[in-house]
Amino acid sequence: QVQLVESGGGLVQAGGSLRLTCAASGRTFNQYAMGWFRQAPGKEREFVAGVNWSGYNTDYANSVKGRFTIHRDNAKNTVYLQMNILKPEDTAKYYCAADRSGLLLHRDQIDYDYWGQGTQVTVSS
Repeated sequence: QVQLVESGGGLVQAGGSLRLTCAASGRTFNQYAMGWFRQAPGKEREFVAGVNWSGYNTDYANSVKGRFTIHRDNAKNTVYLQMNILKPEDTAKYYCAADRSGLLLHRDQIDYDYWGQGTQVTVSS
């Protein structure tokens, strides 16, 4: 079992940056692929970025490609989402998720086994 705790959200002006952190418990963190998702009010939760167990393979939603970077530190049981050039449309609650497949990168939330409680990101115009 993996427990996930997100942090780093907040209020930022458009064009600014934030770094989200997801801290995971458990000895098998390095066996999981990890993903970030977000959900804005009145919208469905959507995929943002994913990284496989080793950190060498990543995937991004088109809406964030070139602005966001996902990376992981398996020694610290942590995955990060660096968000640059933030836009008001990035405003959402951001969730970290763990996928036992490890090797594969999935965009569908149904493929993820464990979820954090989320952290709010608000981008003002």
